[in-house]
Amino acid sequence: MTEFVLFGGKGGVGKTTVAAASGLSLARSGHETLVVSTDPAHSLSDSVGAEIGGEPTGIRKRLFGVEVDPNDGLDRYQELFETMEDVLEEAGVDFESQADGIGNAADLFSSGVVPGSDELAALDGLARYVDTDDYDYVVFDTAPTGHTHRLLDLPGIMADALSTAAEVHEQVQQKANVQKTLMLGLLASRHTDDPTAIVEMRERMDRVESVLRDSEITTFHVVTIPETMAVEESVRLVEQLRGFEVPVGELVVNKFIEDPGDCERCRANRAVQEDAIDGLRDRLPGLDVQRVADRPGEVTGLETLDRVAEDLTVS
Repeated sequence: MTEFVLFGGKGGVGKTTVAAASGLSLARSGHETLVVSTDPAHSLSDSVGAEIGGEPTGIRKRLFGVEVDPNDGLDRYQELFETMEDVLEEAGVDFESQADGIGNAADLFSSGVVPGSDELAALDGLARYVDTDDYDYVVFDTAPTGHTHRLLDLPGIMADALSTAAEVHEQVQQKANVQKTLMLGLLASRHTDDPTAIVEMRERMDRVESVLRDSEITTFHVVTIPETMAVEESVRLVEQLRGFEVPVGELVVNKFIEDPGDCERCRANRAVQEDAIDGLRDRLPGLDVQRVADRPGEVTGLETLDRVAEDLTVS
């Protein structure tokens, strides 16, 4: 059974580095592993030192990566919303003639004003791999904290909206079928209109929501840095995750000064970091804290990620 490991947290805390290093560690342990970047600001390619595309790309033995293309995901959702628009127009809702200028689904998508479009793309990335059996682990590098709440909200919202659209369509279709039968008799059975895209996507959203809440196969790790503001945001994220019944794993504290040496400033910063970590433990008792050492220079390439992986035991 495929297991899902998600990493999230404040922007700039090193989620991509931690996700990539965890994927590398799992692959080195003999597990077929896919690392999926759903963060709009893709940096997975830079992190692993290889060109990653919109389809799973081999990085090294048993390790694959993919950067979800937001445009591909939005194209699929645009088609879906246009189908829903058609269903509602069958029920008498005319988007084109609304006085307040709502416009149609195509207009909304082409203008880039669809609320949560980044989250839709990320959701598409999740949905695409929740039923995969090609990998032992799928590791997700998610968008910054502000997007996470909306992302977790979306599967339920989408499922409810799709259910409503399907019910409306069924009612409209039943009435239409009565008229067709009266007019065409047995020939009416040849004139059917089943919006399978709506039904299929609703089932997909239900599946995503179910997987995200399944502690047997899913764990969400919160990545942070040992600073007061980052800790506060991490506490809020954990509370949000628990509110959505998403299983929370370890807290990963990145950029920790492991050995300050004789540097007085480094020792002072290390003391501040220790206080922040103590505060994190006090606020979130029961969650293990993993420390990832601060390293000079940029963390790129598999060799450097290997050293980061040594500090991690999350899975």
